[in-house]
Parts: sequence; C-alpha cells; structure tokens
Amino acid sequence: MSEIEALAERIRAFAVVRDWEQFHTPKNLALALAGEVGELAAELQWRTDAQITEAAATRAPELDRVSDEMADVLIYLVRLADVLDVDLIEAANAKIDRNEQRYPEHLARGSNEKYDRLRDTQE
Repeated sequence: MSEIEALAERIRAFAVVRDWEQFHTPKNLALALAGEVGELAAELQWRTDAQITEAAATRAPELDRVSDEMADVLIYLVRLADVLDVDLIEAANAKIDRNEQRYPEHLARGSNEKYDRLRDTQE
C-alpha cells in the first residue's frame, strides 16, 4: 500500500466514525479544498518571496501555520480523490505526460507563456 493509499484509508476511517461520509460529496469536498487553498494563500499573502524562503530556511513559527494549511489542502484533495476513485499518482503522471507534449523544452525553457502561445522561433 502506498503512503497516499494509507493516508486515504486513515482519512476515510476518520470520516466514517464521525458519520461525515454524508457530507463528503464531491462538490462539498471541492469547495472545502478551495477554502483551504484560500487559507494557505492568506498565510503567504503579504509576505515577500524572500520572507517566505527565510521562514522556511529557519523553520520560523509562522511556517507551522503554513504547514497546517498545506496539510488541510492535501487531506481534502486525498479525500476527494478517494470519493471519486481517482489514483492521484496516476493522474499526476498522466498530466505531466500531457504537459511534456504541450510544453516542449526547446520552446518552454525560461518562458511563462501558456502552451497555446508558445511558438517555435526557429521556423
């Protein structure tokens, strides 16, 4: 069993003993996930990239709040995947495969353009 599968099983059991499965619909889980992403963003919102990097490097106390929000995001994502029977590792690898086609290295290197705007300048 993978670590993600074990985590999904633990989250599922947590929900079952609390009779929360009734609330864990795909829509509700997606909305909860979006809310947690918002809370994560709020923890970083007014900090510079340098401040965030420094907090991470020094394990500053505010990093605990960021870590908690990241955990909430992961928990809701894993629970949503469990409810929808989506293998997150398989889905992520398939998406990376597609992105390797959409963003060829020779066109995408150093560019933040979306794949449909990348153009081969060597034509």
